[in-house]
Amino acid sequence: WCGSLLEFLVSPRMAGLRVDFGFLLEPLGFIKILEWIFSIFAFATCGGFQGETTLLVSCEGVVNKTVTAAFAYPFRLNTVVFSAPDPKHCGGTWTDVYLVGNFSSSAQFFVTLAVLVFLYCIAALVVYIGYKDLYQQNSKFPLTDLAITVITAFLWLVSTFAWAKALADIKMSTGTSIIPGIESCKAPGTTCRFASVTSMRTLNVSVVFGLLNMVLWGGNIWFVYKDTNLHKQSNRISQSP
Repeated sequence: WCGSLLEFLVSPRMAGLRVDFGFLLEPLGFIKILEWIFSIFAFATCGGFQGETTLLVSCEGVVNKTVTAAFAYPFRLNTVVFSAPDPKHCGGTWTDVYLVGNFSSSAQFFVTLAVLVFLYCIAALVVYIGYKDLYQQNSKFPLTDLAITVITAFLWLVSTFAWAKALADIKMSTGTSIIPGIESCKAPGTTCRFASVTSMRTLNVSVVFGLLNMVLWGGNIWFVYKDTNLHKQSNRISQSP
């Protein structure tokens, strides 16, 4: 698609630019705007997240000291360490405590797809608005658009479910269940209590937008298909005596 678009834009036919915003009122153009907007919300709600998990630690010379572990996109939790309760590390009984899990692959897959979709939607809208006639006359563009739409719908399905599973694991790795796995909290005279974790509502919203994107791109397959020669040929065959 990108190669075809570049070849198209640098060709003499670029002089055929005729801006027609009326195309945005048609299903193909309107859905593309929604896909563009929803892709922004998808990568913004996931890629912009920052949070922290907080524990209250009591040990030698320390009472209810707050220790925190700050985490953010791309959620390599196994590199995130809790702050020490005090400079003496509870008399030497407190060792570095890391969160568990690396969920960067699922998170980056989801965000990267959203960014690429955002860029593709911009390119597609330029063609839809400025070169509607040429888009409809050149059979390669609708077919390429159809192929990308089908692939993107599938990728939204895969990335959204992968990210949803990773998000569930992130909640487990930063929630109350982390206490039993911290060896330093098992030292004599040391007690740890879970205090809080940053709300992950925005990450939940990112999953919702992933599902919405999947539905949009899946539904858009039909409208893109209607502009291809495949649909026109099937109509001619069905109408022939």
